[in-house]
Amino acid sequence: MQLTEKQKGIGLALFGVLLITPDSLLVRLITVNSWELIFYRGLIPFVCLLITLLFFYKKNFIHACYVIGFAGVLNAILMALGNITFVISLENTNVANTLIMLSLAPFMAAIMSSIFLREHPNKRTWITMTTCFVFILFIFYDSYEEKRIYGDLFGLATAIFIGASAVVIRYAKLVNFLPSLLLAKFFIILIVIFFVQSFHIEGSDILFIIIMGIFCVFIPLSFITLAPRYIPAHEVELFFVLETALGPIWVWLVVHEQPSTKTIIGGIFIVLVIFAHTLFELKDKKIN
Repeated sequence: MQLTEKQKGIGLALFGVLLITPDSLLVRLITVNSWELIFYRGLIPFVCLLITLLFFYKKNFIHACYVIGFAGVLNAILMALGNITFVISLENTNVANTLIMLSLAPFMAAIMSSIFLREHPNKRTWITMTTCFVFILFIFYDSYEEKRIYGDLFGLATAIFIGASAVVIRYAKLVNFLPSLLLAKFFIILIVIFFVQSFHIEGSDILFIIIMGIFCVFIPLSFITLAPRYIPAHEVELFFVLETALGPIWVWLVVHEQPSTKTIIGGIFIVLVIFAHTLFELKDKKIN
């Protein structure tokens, strides 16, 4: 079966975000401090991407990195900053609050897409984003605590960086941005290496960091980086709302950081809204 551009983009975004949902749980399970964790979240995906790109491009590897241009470098900076602020947010507030802030990414992307790319979300997408935002407020009202404002602000910064990254990728959609993702991981290593106190990890941390680096960072971010080549940035970011709904559930089930009843109810409705939106978009034959 020949997939349309729309179906390719939705598939990449959906599977990418679903793979990311246990990420917050792994951050909770790993005992090393924030800077060490961020360092390995950069190092492991960097090595995986480097091997993959060297295998794929072979002698053209340097050229592939060069042609990403200014857009690729800008995207790398945004992604690096987003990775750092995400972990800092998780370390300073609860998972639900961080992911609620992260779910604002589609709104950030929609606003920036409208301003810079003149790509305006259709009526169905606006309704979906607005409905999700209502449930986000429903969750946030119950879980918000003033003493966690520091972590919440870093979560908001993460949403801005992620939304901006998707817009940049969409702007230069003919460019393969996987080398840009490689550069982003290099920037992360370069920035945080000055703050790392020890590179020593042991016990279960080794396994959790490897699993996180490969299955919750390298693979899903590769999918999400490719998705805006096929669908608008705000549609890619819309799927991040699923992480808001599912991320706290993984944490609740494993480490018993129990979300409130409102978080559970709101999360269920968010999943249903995203599922309905995805189903309608996949059936829409008007957009190829």
